[in-house]
Amino acid sequence: MRRLVILGSTGSIGEQALELVAAADDLELVAISAERRWERLIAQAQQHGVRRVAIADEQSAQLARAAWDGEVLSGPEALAELIVAAEPDLVLNAIVGSAGLAATVITLSEGIDLALANKESLVVGGELVIELAAATGARLLPVDSEHSALYQLIASENGQPPGTIERLTLTASGGPFRGRRREDLEAVTVEEALDHPTWQMGGKISIDSATLMNKGLELIEAHQLFGVAYNDLEVVVHPQSIVHAMISLADGSSLAHLGYPDMKVPIAYALHWPQRTKLELAPLDLEQLGSLNFEAVDNEAFPCLSLALAAGREGGTAPCVLNAANEVAVAAFLDRRCAFLQIAEVIEATLSDAEIMQSYSFETLIDADRAARATAAEHLVTLA
Repeated sequence: MRRLVILGSTGSIGEQALELVAAADDLELVAISAERRWERLIAQAQQHGVRRVAIADEQSAQLARAAWDGEVLSGPEALAELIVAAEPDLVLNAIVGSAGLAATVITLSEGIDLALANKESLVVGGELVIELAAATGARLLPVDSEHSALYQLIASENGQPPGTIERLTLTASGGPFRGRRREDLEAVTVEEALDHPTWQMGGKISIDSATLMNKGLELIEAHQLFGVAYNDLEVVVHPQSIVHAMISLADGSSLAHLGYPDMKVPIAYALHWPQRTKLELAPLDLEQLGSLNFEAVDNEAFPCLSLALAAGREGGTAPCVLNAANEVAVAAFLDRRCAFLQIAEVIEATLSDAEIMQSYSFETLIDADRAARATAAEHLVTLA
């Protein structure tokens, strides 16, 4: 029986993970957490027999304590207390945004295996997170569909000589604005940007998908996870979202991971690794699909991908600054305080102003994140 903690259990990934836990006989859910949705969190705890939860927002935690007789942790050390007290074998980090980095550091520091759905942990934490996992022996299991696919494809070539895998390809659906020119995006609304054609996701991730920043963050994550140079990484637009990733090999052949878009597949793979578990999902029907389409990214219309790639290549605190500026700009767009195209403008201006340093410690990253958020906020005022 594998003891499991789910952080961010009230979000899309967390909810789907709970469905998988309910159907599994080899997983024991021992703790869950949320930012502020305390009513949903307590309902989950009651449904799954969990007696210990953590809530980031103090007011929400107080309301939860008044309504439930289980243990409700809150405050700066809540996640650390939750993870250590639960003594899990595996932690699923499904927290959205850079807030998930602390949970990643705590989990890996304890030598606990981590199913990682929080891509910002590797975008912001970079080499420090990878080094921490190596030092403690904790395993990093990617939950993003593209990275889970790459993880499986790369594992299939274990034992081959160095240089066998020459290129990693991540696919992008293209989001709700695929095919539109830059001038067509000047007046898009929040509702249009949230209307993803393939995946059902939270607000922040949906906007990242619409700008293609999501794919830029995934490039940086792939670079860190698999130790692959940026010159050997690429993104291709694939609107059907059937091919999740591909690896190109030295003999001219390629291997691809295919399946209907359903996040339960990579979540289940991470939770049950190294075993696969049967899911009640439709098998791929190639005759019904008929054809699969691929196209190049329009970098003029969607500059966020290029900004992310440039920040990744620069290294140091640049990816941290990129992520912080993006989170500030996306929040402003969702609050209708900036236009869609201004998201990239804020990010580019913040990167231009930032002093990029080597990331020697997590404290360096915290300082860079704080400074970048302040700078991004100033640029939003200028654009208003």
